[in-house]
Parts: sequence; structure tokens; C-alpha cells
Amino acid sequence: MSAAEPRISQAPIHPRRILAVLLAPLFMALVAISVINVALAAISESLDTTSTGLQWMLSGYALAFGVFLVPSGRAGDATGRRRLLVIGVGVFTLGSLVSALAPNEGTLIVARILQGIGSGLLNPQAIGLIQQHFHGQKRAAAFAMFGTTVAVATAIGPVVGGVLIELFGSALGWRMIFLLNVPIGIATMVLALRWLPQDRVRVDSKLDLDPMGTILLTAGIISFMVPFMTRGNPWVYALLGVALVMFAGWALWEKRYKQRGRQPMVDLALLQQPSFRNGIAIITVYFLGATSVWILVPVYMITSLHLSAFEASLIGLPSSIAAMFSSQLGGRYVLRLGRRLVAAGFALAFFAMVTMVLIVPLVESGRISHWWFAAALLMFGFSQGLTISPNQTLTLNAVDPRFGGVAGGVLSLGQRMGAAVGTALIPGILFSMLDRGAPWVEAFRTSVAVIIALMLGAFVLTLVDRRREKRDMAAARAAQS
Repeated sequence: MSAAEPRISQAPIHPRRILAVLLAPLFMALVAISVINVALAAISESLDTTSTGLQWMLSGYALAFGVFLVPSGRAGDATGRRRLLVIGVGVFTLGSLVSALAPNEGTLIVARILQGIGSGLLNPQAIGLIQQHFHGQKRAAAFAMFGTTVAVATAIGPVVGGVLIELFGSALGWRMIFLLNVPIGIATMVLALRWLPQDRVRVDSKLDLDPMGTILLTAGIISFMVPFMTRGNPWVYALLGVALVMFAGWALWEKRYKQRGRQPMVDLALLQQPSFRNGIAIITVYFLGATSVWILVPVYMITSLHLSAFEASLIGLPSSIAAMFSSQLGGRYVLRLGRRLVAAGFALAFFAMVTMVLIVPLVESGRISHWWFAAALLMFGFSQGLTISPNQTLTLNAVDPRFGGVAGGVLSLGQRMGAAVGTALIPGILFSMLDRGAPWVEAFRTSVAVIIALMLGAFVLTLVDRRREKRDMAAARAAQS
């Protein structure tokens, strides 16, 4: 495939406007993940849904999101990212509107899948455009704002959901949650067309997006994620074997596709870069554990301590505020401190989880307030700002901006797959222990202990990459002398 240079508009580029347009749809997509947990009870009551239907409202979104990340990143790199970003926001907005108007369970599931497709389309474009338009410390600051947006969306989603349901009642409140995205989505599309430079690529010959590679990778992702999302018949875990075969076939296809002089969906040379490969491993292991924290704590507080869903959502608010500040701190110092900053974040996360294990018996017995959980989560939130965005900056730093979309898609896919496994594994341990009659404190502490082990694993991987980082720095100094 041969292509001319991207046609960049001659209008002045305003970095703040670009960042605002990129972060607005990311904010919507992340709120869509966090807010649905608060709305499930209201949706169930309003639409008389089944437990399977509720599960697919969660899983359908996550699955569609994961499936579209890498192919859409490749398509954006090859044809232009602005157009795909606008299409992604449009699909997400349409899914939000259909969700708000859904008359039954089936329609809402389809609408949630539409939202997931839109999120999968737009997410890699946002990362690729940051790679394209920001460099050096400005790129680190942009990814810091990326992390701040994640923190704000995580915090405000459950709270906004609870407030809307409280104001409008359960029948209308959950619909308002989805409807809120519509004006934001429309405004984002208009501003994207005005503020983002035109980067559409004029293709001289037939566009090659590696359809077979896309099919193999998609089949592998679906086969891998479905068992952890459905949590039904144990035989479904046989799909993991299918996933391994699909991933192996995909890797072989991509290698041979390149040898034939074609452009593969993912150039496997990308995965041979140590900083990129290690960064994906680090964040995948981190998301295996970190995501479940926001399931375990609310479930424990609502089920064992008998607090309301709104009270449980407020416990995590200080954590998200701390993550907002630490993301900015991480963006300022990540290029100076490198992997040492990420290692410090994991050490703090480890300490936060150990604190939670120590205080839960005291909270259960009533000797201290449940608000002590907010203190432990505040430390955990601060650690997130030192890990997620800095890891993203360091992982993508060596990637050619021309391939920023597909690289961002691969990185995000690692996060989604880690989250899918973790949110099945760790709450599964909690509920299986409770089903066997274990006390809440014992089940909770055991589940958090698994998260602690995963934090240690991510910490070790970070130290390994720190050694690689030191070798690279020494080699660079030797080359200059």
C-alpha cells in the first residue's frame, strides 16, 4: 500500500483546544463504565430485566470496546484519526440516545454494545492524536491530563448516577444518565471538526487494513474475554484454548503478511521494543487487581455494613481527587524519574491495600468508622496518578507517532483484558468464600490479599524495566562521549 502524506489543515493548531476535544469523549466513555453499576437496580426494576440481561449490559459494552481498539487504531493510523474520532463519538452518542429511550432489555443491550463500539473507535484516536501533536514534556503533561480525566470520570460517574436517580426517580433517573451524553457528544463532534487539524490520508492504491489479521485477533479477544464476562457454565472456559490458538495464528499471520511486503494490522516489531512490551505487561497485571478494588469495597459496604449505594459511592471520591493531583505530579516528573516514579506508585498501592486489610476487622466490629476506608482508598488513588499515566507516557515514548493509534489500541487492550480477568477472578474468590459460609471479614481480606500479590507482581515487572532503562541511559551516555 502506498499513500501520500496526510493532508494537514493550515489552520493554527491550539494544543489546549485539541486536548479538550480529545478528553471530552474519553470522559463520556469512562463515565459509561462507572455509572452503570449505580443504575443496575433501577434498570432492573424499570424494565423487569433478567440477571443475564444485566450482565450483558456490562459485558456487551466491555467486549465491544476491547474488540475495536486495535483495528480502529490501525485504521486511524492508515486513513486519518480525526474522521474516525468523530465517527466514534457519533456511534457512542447514538448508543447513548438509544439507551435513554430503550423500551426493553434487548434494546438496551444492543445500545450498550453501540456505546462500546464507539468507545473502541475513539479511544485509540485520542491516544494517537496526543502522540502526533504533543512532544517531550508537553506530551507527558497531556497524558497527565488524560489520567486526570480518568480519575474525574471514575469519581463523578457513580455520584452523578446516584444524584440523577434520586432527583428523577428510578424509572426516569437511569434514562437521564444516558441522555446526558447526547449534548456532550454532539458538541464534541462539532468542535472536533472545527479544532482538530484535517489529517485524512489520500490513499493512492487499494487500502489494505489486513482483514484476516483483524478477524483472527477479534476471534482471539472474544474467545478470551467471554469466559470471564459471562461467569456461567464452567465449560465456557474451554474458549480460552480457542483464544490461545487464535492469538498464535494471528501472530504467525502478521509475521508472514509483513514478509510478503504488506502492511500488517500490528507490526510485531512494535512488541519487540522492550519499553513498549514491558509497559503493556506492567499495566495488564496492574489492572488485574486494581479494577476489583472498586467492586469489593462498595459490595462490602452495601452488603455487610448495610450502607446505601450513594454512601458507598462517596467513599471513593477522595481517592479520585487524590488521583487528579498525583496525575499532574506524575506528568511533571515522569521524564525525569522514569520507571522509579511508577515503582513508587506501586509501593504506595501496596501500602494502601495492606492498610485496608488491617482496618476491615475494626470497621466490621464498629470500633472505627467506615470512613477509614476513604483514607486507604485516598492513598490508592494517589498511587494511580503515579502509575497509569506515567506508564502510558513511558510505554509510548519510543513509538513512532505514525503508529500511535495502533500502539494506543494495544496498550488499552491490555488494560481491558486485565480488567476482564481481574473482575471475574477476585470478586469470584469473595463470593465463593461467602457461599461456603466464610465471614465477610475473612472473604474480604483474602480477596484484597490477591490484589496485594498482583501489585507486587507489577512492582517487580517495573523494577525489571527500570534495569533496562538504566542500561539504555548508560548506552546513550557512552555514545555521546
